[in-house]
Amino acid sequence: MNYFPLLMNLDYKKVVIVGGGHVARQKTEALLPTKAEVTVISPEVTEKLQQYIHEGLVTWKEKAFEPADLDDAALIFAVTNDEEVNNAVEEAAQHWQLLSRADAKGRVDFINPAVVRRGEFVVTVSTSGASPGLTRKVKTDLAEQLGEHYAHYVSFLKEARQRILKKYNGDAKKQLLADLLDPQVLEWMEKGDTQKCEAWLHKRIGEEQ
Repeated sequence: MNYFPLLMNLDYKKVVIVGGGHVARQKTEALLPTKAEVTVISPEVTEKLQQYIHEGLVTWKEKAFEPADLDDAALIFAVTNDEEVNNAVEEAAQHWQLLSRADAKGRVDFINPAVVRRGEFVVTVSTSGASPGLTRKVKTDLAEQLGEHYAHYVSFLKEARQRILKKYNGDAKKQLLADLLDPQVLEWMEKGDTQKCEAWLHKRIGEEQ
């Protein structure tokens, strides 16, 4: 299957996870950086999920699944180890609701890629389910290559871009935006020398310090 890659805005949207085990914990942790309203439906949950529930990050309905649990959900994860329960979730899901079954035995509207997140910089990796092992390996390799400084680097690029767009247009704007990707800037950022980055930007766009 050729999946269409997409980054979704889930802020304040309801996401339902049916199941309380290891996979449910993984899905929950993938959602935590967003502002999604996550609800877990399961008679039992793992200790880690209990921690997230106690911290108020997740809502837990300590019960067996019922169709009404899916009301108003934008995303639905059926991640139990009981095929009958997963079938019930699929049957209850509306056509406009996006559903993912961990057992891949029925409707799978989407799959989760592996994610390397550095602030607003997000890199995803997927083999479309063909080789989870390779996906994990590539994610690990990328995580090692893309250090935490990338979060500050992207934040700097965002602010610099806004300042350039406010002041320039046409060819001058295009050239300055291209100049932002000077390898020297990334090198300074990796060393934590943000003052050099800011001084470079001031000089490049003609601002007084």
